[in-house]
Amino acid sequence: MDTTTRKVNILLLGSGGREHALLAKLADSPRAGELYVAPGNGGMFGLATRVDLDPASPTEVTAWALAHDIGLVVIGPEAPLMEGVADACRSAKIPTFGPNLKAARIEGSKKFAKQVMGRAGVPTAAWRSFTDEKSCLEYVGRIDGPCVVKADGLAAGKGVIVAKDADEAAEGVRACFSGEFGEAGSSVLVEEILSGPECSLLVLTDGRTVVPLATSQDHKRAYEGDTGPNTGGMGVYSPVPLVTPAELDEMVEIMERVVAKLAADGIPYSGCFYGGFMLTDEGPKVLEFNARFGDPETQAVLPRMHADLVEVMLACDRGVLDRCMISWDDDWAVSVVLASAGYPGSYETGKPITGIEDAEALEGVTVYHAGTALDDDGRLVTSGGRVLAVTAVAPTFEAARERAYEGVGLIDFDGKFFRTDIGMKAILGRDGQ
Repeated sequence: MDTTTRKVNILLLGSGGREHALLAKLADSPRAGELYVAPGNGGMFGLATRVDLDPASPTEVTAWALAHDIGLVVIGPEAPLMEGVADACRSAKIPTFGPNLKAARIEGSKKFAKQVMGRAGVPTAAWRSFTDEKSCLEYVGRIDGPCVVKADGLAAGKGVIVAKDADEAAEGVRACFSGEFGEAGSSVLVEEILSGPECSLLVLTDGRTVVPLATSQDHKRAYEGDTGPNTGGMGVYSPVPLVTPAELDEMVEIMERVVAKLAADGIPYSGCFYGGFMLTDEGPKVLEFNARFGDPETQAVLPRMHADLVEVMLACDRGVLDRCMISWDDDWAVSVVLASAGYPGSYETGKPITGIEDAEALEGVTVYHAGTALDDDGRLVTSGGRVLAVTAVAPTFEAARERAYEGVGLIDFDGKFFRTDIGMKAILGRDGQ
């Protein structure tokens, strides 16, 4: 059989809304064979078979993939990347989508990312790093004003404190060094605050060619008006009309420069590369890098993308990625996250969920599962903080936003909460920031 059309069995690692969106796109490919997911969620098992293995274990993933003729391992979340799962799979000659351990440090260590940015001449916030609480507290005391305190390592999107004054900064420093964010807080960065609209840009790369995807804008804070604690993301829209063509060109060039610098340092980057930007008066500046698809950005970007995702991911692994493999329609996408009461703090689980079929009956609406599971009776119930992402795609931004919230209104579970202002930044423009 022609290898360019041969079906391949796929193992997808992860259980969030991002992974559900990836799975749906992979399932659309004519090259998709048997689909497997570890561990998956309650909405993914209609498309894929659940596999009982530790997705962050290089040994378990590799052994299972070899035993089941897996032709592509897709790594969704950051934890398996930082455990070297991609390295182990590639060593076993298994095609893999996701960067190796050295490249994944661009997300796993904010200090490493800043050092790479410095060597590549990338515009970013001024920063200093600390490994002891006393010195860090003395530094934020000398700043005596607004700053950003970041746990250096992975903290599930919650290890960033945007402090309005010295007291809040000191509180953030103590939280990091107290162990609130685990090992991620053993090293702490203090950065200047940048101002302007935020924008995310995902790119795909094989280590040489960089293919930008559509821009998107996440809403990180838990409550309306960007108030409350940081979360993993409460909603997103794509594309971002606030971004000028010149700014987009600059962002793409920055991503290309970093990929090239990593390659020059002997660190080939293959997979999805996420850039979080602030659109400042001086131009785009990098807030953070991630080594994988964003969540919830993926839930708004992928539905608008025309591509055979299996082919694209295999091309990234083989080093033959081409821009012509991906195209876009002119539609808009808005995705609203439904969360459990108490998120991002403590919350209850096991709440029955209703109304998803009604929501998906709306034109252009897809509901991506994140924190869901099936109980002993086969009922769909909540199992996490972020439960669902209701995504609507429509010819106009206003129609997409209206339809997404219409879908939100049809879904119910005890404790459901969501932001009502997702996408308002696009309507208000830069003057409304």
